[in-house]
Amino acid sequence: MFQPLPVFVGLRYSLAREHSFFVSFITWISLAGVAVGVAALITVLSVMNGFESELRTRLLSLSAHATLTAAGGAAIPDWRGQLARLEGSPGLLGAAPFLDTDVMLSRPPSMSGAILRGIDPAAEPRVSSIAESLREGRLADLQPGSNRIILGRMLAYQLQVGVGDTVTVMAPGSSAPGEGAGGFVPRLRQFEVAGVFEAGLQDHDAVLALVNLADAEDFRSLAGPTGIHLRFDDVLRAPQLARAALGRLAPGLEVRDWTEENAAYFRAIRIEKTMMGLILLLIVAVAVFNIVATLIMVVSDKRTDIAILRTLGLSPRGVLAVFVTQGLVIGWLGTFIGVALGLALALNVDVIVPFVEGTFGVHIMDPDVYYITGIPSETHPSDVIWIAAAALGLTFLATIHPARQAARTQPAEALRYE
Repeated sequence: MFQPLPVFVGLRYSLAREHSFFVSFITWISLAGVAVGVAALITVLSVMNGFESELRTRLLSLSAHATLTAAGGAAIPDWRGQLARLEGSPGLLGAAPFLDTDVMLSRPPSMSGAILRGIDPAAEPRVSSIAESLREGRLADLQPGSNRIILGRMLAYQLQVGVGDTVTVMAPGSSAPGEGAGGFVPRLRQFEVAGVFEAGLQDHDAVLALVNLADAEDFRSLAGPTGIHLRFDDVLRAPQLARAALGRLAPGLEVRDWTEENAAYFRAIRIEKTMMGLILLLIVAVAVFNIVATLIMVVSDKRTDIAILRTLGLSPRGVLAVFVTQGLVIGWLGTFIGVALGLALALNVDVIVPFVEGTFGVHIMDPDVYYITGIPSETHPSDVIWIAAAALGLTFLATIHPARQAARTQPAEALRYE
């Protein structure tokens, strides 16, 4: 006979077909519930990982992995020397100067707030993908002294301008001669629209305007950029690499990495992932309650069998093992099916979603509403492992109470009326 005996008997109870229809039905419902819960968890978390990765990519498309700035927003002294000292920093792919100014853009009758960013057209592609995001125009059009500007797509739409049109840039200025501290004369300058970019993120497309660094310095009356953008070969190690790069520079500069600048976005995603995981884990919990109900009914149905096994010498611990085995078979089989189904769905979202959209004639991510028109998916092995472990753990806990009830069965009481 197969050994150990409790496992053999537990497997026989799990695979036997002589149970009542209701017990068998609940058993299959429990198994399906575990499988569906595990599959849903893997699929949903994979999709949320995909959206997080997509958001990170779009946030960093026009933003660097880290930013060096001078205290108080002043111009960086000897910024060319600082760039030279950065060469050779571990993991550094590129560095580029920039100058940001909060401005108002006007094209009667429209007006919109924006960030005017002065860039070096030759160095900017080393730290951002702005060149790939251009829909009209070229970075090379931003020549020093040309007073040309490249707008985000939404910003250009709000101002109702296109390539060749002019916009007025306004920024706060210093006090006018002979006036009090409250008298300010705004800086005004006309810029010609030389291009339009679309990064696919409202934070860039609706507020960012690019000009040549020399034009921005002249507009602000500054003798240099206010910051230096850095890009590294590993975005996840950017915080450590940025600190190492800062150590090569003269004192007086500060560094901020992308995790600090976009902390609110990723904190919200982490909270959403956590809550979604807990909510979907309730599906597995419902299936676990079904396993408890199934085992309680099996224990009640098998009281005579338990009593006979006890009289033949099977210990209470052996009886406990019998029903633990039966519950684990249901849970483990459901978890295995759920992991396989979840991976199949998560790894083929790019095929399944277009098929569903084509079949039912709907757009899950309507391009007229959302920047991201597809549903990305990114499966992390760590997520699959903890989901499977949680399902197996809950299943094991579900078997304890019914198995202990079976182990406490007294042979004399069970066989009294047999």
